[in-house]
Amino acid sequence: MFFEDLRSERRLMSVVADSLSLRWYLGYDLHEPLPDHSSLTKIRERYGLEVFRGFFDRIVEMCVEAGLVRGEELFVDSTTVRANAAKGALVPRWYARERLGGLFGERPADADGEAGAAADAALPSADDADLQALNSAREDFVSGAGRYGTKSRTPNPNKMSDQVVNRTDPDACLAGHVKGTARMGYKARYVVDGGKARVILTALVTKADVKDNQPMLDLLRHTTFRWKLRPHHATGDSVYGTIPNVKALEQAGIRAYMPVIDYTWGKRSLFRKDDFAYDAERDVYWCPDGEVLRNTGARKKLRLTRYVADPETCDACPLKPRCTEGMSGRAVNRNFDKRTSRGSRATTGSRPTRRR
Repeated sequence: MFFEDLRSERRLMSVVADSLSLRWYLGYDLHEPLPDHSSLTKIRERYGLEVFRGFFDRIVEMCVEAGLVRGEELFVDSTTVRANAAKGALVPRWYARERLGGLFGERPADADGEAGAAADAALPSADDADLQALNSAREDFVSGAGRYGTKSRTPNPNKMSDQVVNRTDPDACLAGHVKGTARMGYKARYVVDGGKARVILTALVTKADVKDNQPMLDLLRHTTFRWKLRPHHATGDSVYGTIPNVKALEQAGIRAYMPVIDYTWGKRSLFRKDDFAYDAERDVYWCPDGEVLRNTGARKKLRLTRYVADPETCDACPLKPRCTEGMSGRAVNRNFDKRTSRGSRATTGSRPTRRR
């Protein structure tokens, strides 16, 4: 379905009915009728995730037994999968809750003054302890490991997916695109073996608003423990190259070929962080004009220390147009794991990264 861009089971069965190769693969004769498309939905709901996951694992086991998996190098990547839902079906979450509450709310009291049996069908509130525990467990599965200073998942008023829900597919959310408009979809994430066969070892589907770097450690740990692998290095693009991820891999003995982007560089026309010299004895930075940037304190949750220049000195500096556009002085951040960041950037142009 993924390679043919088939977003519905009805369309899938239509393609299978017209394809001789698929009929042969499934064991159906040319004029033999195929099952109804609703059968796929019933089978999926009846068997559940564990059965299909076991089917996937069995295929990987056969690849391992056949010697197709090397396990020395792992690639991580993701792709956006469009959902069979339109943006026009988005409604506010409060509207959906009220609508469902009206459909499955309390029944009027009977002659004995007792409420109807449907009273228990009311939706739980946001303060419900069981609901909070369930949401916390689901979020921690993909984003809890390897992230410093993060809190439990709470609704963000500035995040679109926390404010609206799709009536057609409530699990889908808006997926942004660099080219084109946002669409409803999911994120499919993979860990691929670096051997010639390029066997997919682990797959995970999350909501589209989950950042790529969040479930990476969980996927790699599951892959190495499930298939008893000892990879030498893992390769991914810049979206995976966060310092907590790189540090966790290095501590596990896995070389991380993932470029760590320094977002403090700002615009390309301004001085970059590498243009400032760090003085370890005085714990200060020196700017290109020879002025000092002093330590203003550590941000433990962000795992960095911030160095800021005097605003008056910056205003009088002739290099200010090339240094900063702010009025509070140029600032430079130094991460606690500076050695990890420097080592990861040094491997950006290496052979495994270029191969990817």
